[in-house]
Amino acid sequence: MVTADISRLRSTVTKSISPENFTGAKGGAARATEGTGAEAARELGKGWKVSPSVSIAGGETFTLADIDEPGLITHIWLTTANNMTRSLILRAHWDGDAEPGIEVPVADFFANGWGRFAQVSSAMIATNPHGGYNSYWPMPFGRSAKLTLENQSPDDVIVYYQVTYETGEDQSDRGYLHAQFRRSNPLTRGETHPILTDVTGRGHYAGTYMAWGVNSTGWWGEGEIKFWLDGDKEYPSIAGTGTEDYFGGAWNFDVPERGWTEYNTPYLGMPQVISPNGLYQSQQRFGMYRWHVPDPITFTRDITVDIQALGWQSRGRYLQLADDIASVAFLYLDRTSTNGPELPSRNDLELGVNFTDW
Repeated sequence: MVTADISRLRSTVTKSISPENFTGAKGGAARATEGTGAEAARELGKGWKVSPSVSIAGGETFTLADIDEPGLITHIWLTTANNMTRSLILRAHWDGDAEPGIEVPVADFFANGWGRFAQVSSAMIATNPHGGYNSYWPMPFGRSAKLTLENQSPDDVIVYYQVTYETGEDQSDRGYLHAQFRRSNPLTRGETHPILTDVTGRGHYAGTYMAWGVNSTGWWGEGEIKFWLDGDKEYPSIAGTGTEDYFGGAWNFDVPERGWTEYNTPYLGMPQVISPNGLYQSQQRFGMYRWHVPDPITFTRDITVDIQALGWQSRGRYLQLADDIASVAFLYLDRTSTNGPELPSRNDLELGVNFTDW
């Protein structure tokens, strides 16, 4: 919804699902008599934060929302004590499809892919101190929606969440939101990192988040992003001019006398720069987003997106890199599922731990 739309009177019904109202039913909130807050509210009784969160056991999958009517998810908020890891997997199933349209580690979906909090202040994703995850990606569905969280860790996790949606408006002219996660760790030298591969259908590409870990010294962002659209084979239709250019920066993100400089804007930013200082910190790591909301990339048949990893070597020659690159691709599509990648194993999702974490 654009800002100018906020003044329009509408006939939709707003509903919200949380641990205080698991179904989103009208008048169904704050009725719990047991829950994670029951002990704290023992002297206050019903209505006083009795069930603000849920406990998801290690290895289990919890249904955040199960909506059985047409609608549009307008906002998701969630947090958890260990929300900086990739052990929580968010999935969304549209209109009863057994295949998820969204399958992404929670941290990466909310542009926090490096196991450490980063303030993200954008139009579509806002991550606020300390780990308040907010999504404003519109998520329409024609018949039903099911959102789940899988806890891949062996430990129980407490999760607070709220899913706000509206019903009563025709969604037939909207695409389904898809989000796909990929990680190349390390990227094979001389190959490109696949962001989206052979997705078929009609839709538009809506955004990219990347967690980029540099495995060598020197500048790393000369690589171009390329969009292969509607039957492109040998050459793409769209090619960027460099990694920092695609994310709206320039000249290595290097402000004189400041070096790498973090930034947030409504649709593009680099909210996270992790420097290789400290006992267990090595390599330079970056978190970057680019939301194609004002400038979606449309396609009618198919789309593939990839990005090069290039630095510099002697005599002004490009150097092909073998970096640790993870990406989330956001797109809207005219179908509920597509040929998404297989999610990496729990071990392949890990970022590594310090000796003190053993």
